[in-house]
Amino acid sequence: VQLQASGGGLVQPGGSLRLSCSDSGRTFSNRDVAWFRQAPGKEREFVAATRRSDGNMYYADAVRGRFAISKDSAKNTVYLQMNSLKPEDTAVYYCAASGVSRIISSRIRVGDAYYYWGLGTLVTVSS
Repeated sequence: VQLQASGGGLVQPGGSLRLSCSDSGRTFSNRDVAWFRQAPGKEREFVAATRRSDGNMYYADAVRGRFAISKDSAKNTVYLQMNSLKPEDTAVYYCAASGVSRIISSRIRVGDAYYYWGLGTLVTVSS
């Protein structure tokens, strides 16, 4: 499993970006996948996740209603659509995938529950 995140860049407040995370091993259909982010000087935090077992989506309170996670199984890609971006959304965004075992719902927002991590993509929200 090799994860590759892309789509970051500079955007003005109120703008939109779509991040993509692809898996060269084409195993996303069998894994829970999430997005995390880390802002300068801050700890990594959960952003959004999608579970393979039930297809449910999970969001951090800070992004709910503005961000949407989706999966395109045919393209083996998970997306994070980010709308109404704010300066506080500035961070390096990482995608992560579970190992063979599914992640229980109580740990879906916990970074340590994920086994595979991709290199991040920088999102900068600034005027």
